[in-house]
Formats: sequence, structure tokens, C-alpha cells
Amino acid sequence: MTNMILPGTRKILILFTLLTFLSCKVYQKTTVDLNKTKWISGSADCKENTDQPIQVVQYNYNTWILRQNKCVNYEAPFMFLFIGHKKALLMDDGATFSEAKFPIYKTVDSLVAKWNKANNPKVELIVAHTHSHGDHTAGDGQFKNKPNTTVVGLKVEDVQSFFKIENWPQQTSKFDLGDRVMEIIPIPGHHKTCIAVYDNETKILLSGDSFYPGRLYVNDWSAFKASTQRLVDFTSTHTIAYILGNHIEMTKTPGKDYPIETTFQPDEHILPLTVKDLSLLNTTLINLGDKPVRKTLDDFIIYPTN
Repeated sequence: MTNMILPGTRKILILFTLLTFLSCKVYQKTTVDLNKTKWISGSADCKENTDQPIQVVQYNYNTWILRQNKCVNYEAPFMFLFIGHKKALLMDDGATFSEAKFPIYKTVDSLVAKWNKANNPKVELIVAHTHSHGDHTAGDGQFKNKPNTTVVGLKVEDVQSFFKIENWPQQTSKFDLGDRVMEIIPIPGHHKTCIAVYDNETKILLSGDSFYPGRLYVNDWSAFKASTQRLVDFTSTHTIAYILGNHIEMTKTPGKDYPIETTFQPDEHILPLTVKDLSLLNTTLINLGDKPVRKTLDDFIIYPTN
């Protein structure tokens, strides 16, 4: 008799299990519409700016997007945190070294700590970069020598070694966070260390400074063209929810960008770009030929540095 479950109790248990399962599925699939997300965009007078130094937007239950306040640094880069069952991956850590002005370590550590508390496992934090320019790596010093934290180096060989990419830049690699696989795609051209990162769970593709609503500074024209084609080829075989770059420099007016070093962007372009936009970039680069040419399009500007 001690092992018997009364009929009424059995129904309650079944109903409870079903509701728990359904609530978990809804919770895990709930996402923010990034085409409608309002980002902090600075102030005309930064002395009057009251925004937090870092805006944190939770995309879903295990993904966060962070943006640096333009009044802390005009670059206002975006940063991305993905958490799996064993590792957390932070892509980029901002444009400011000072923890007092820009507490990126404390912010990320708090998010990871909350995840650990809610989910029991203690995940390792990996800090990597879409490329090694200073506006994406200045926060490295806040993470170095912290417990359970690894900061990936800033040289091509460091990126190759950590993500196990033998044939750079043709080879891609997979990096498992624990039941969450990220794909690493070398895309030099803006900078020799550039990578794109694809999350197989959310279907988000990070494109760094190689593709975003702004000025696409091209340092190596031929490498940039080849990398763009590589990204187009990748998107043809993968589902893409959003393509997210590291900055917003365009306004909502087609073809119009904000001045360099502006600290106030009240009418800025949305962050996401699309596979169609990427295809347009690729086609335009092909049509421009082998000679670097500046070209303004509605949502971005091809901007050779030489």
C-alpha cells in the first residue's frame, strides 16, 4: 500500500509534469525582437547623460546583448554573452579599460553568477574577440587573472590555437559550450584577426566590424571580398535569425551615416542586418572589381582605408 498512488494524486502529478514541461519550452523559446529593440544612443551633452555605462538586453534565457554607452566611448560597441552547460562565451569586452567608467567584468560576472545559481553548474567564462582592435579588447584587463576565466589572445595564431583552426582562413571550427555549439568562421579583411561566430541554438550570426549598419572599413580588399563570399556561402547552408555586427553608425535615413566620433545618435539604424543585405554587399564587391572603391548603400558604406 505504501507504493500506491491514488487516482486523484496521479492526475495532479501528470498535470504538474505537463505544465512544467510546457512552461520550460515557452521559457526557452522566448526571444526579444531585435528589430524593435531600443538601444541607448548617447546624449547631445554627455554631462547630462544618465544612462548606465552598459545596457544589458536579455535576448533569451541564455543569451545577452550588451552595448556600451556612447557617452563613455563614442564607438559604443556591442558585446555578446552566450551560456552553455559548461562554458560561457563573451564575444568582445568594449572600448574602455577603466572599471570605474565601464564595469564590464562586474556586469558579465553578475550575469554568469545568476545563471550558475539558477542552473547549478559553475560554467567557465571564455572571453574572445571578433577581432583585436582596441574598441573590442580594452576590457581584457578586467578579466585577466580572474577565477575560472580564460581570455583568448589577440594574434591570429592565438585565435587559431584556441579554436583549433589549422587552415586559416579557409577552415571553420566548432566550439562547444556544453550542448550549445558555436561555429567560428575566419573573415579577415577588416583586420587580419577577424572572425564571425554562429550560434546553432539562436541562429544568430555575429559579423563583427566586417558587416554592420555603418562604415565597413576595409584594410585588405581582396581578403575582405573573399571573406564576404565565405559568409554568403555559410548563410546558404544555415538558418540565420539575425546578423549582428558590433556598431551602429547609420541613421534611419537610407545611405546617411552619423559623423565619426558623434556621441548622440537619436535616430539610428536598427542593429540587425539580413542575409539579403549580406548578399547585396557581396554582389557589390564583385561588381566593383579588384580596385578598392568607396560605395554608399542604404544600410552600410563600403569604406576602404587605403
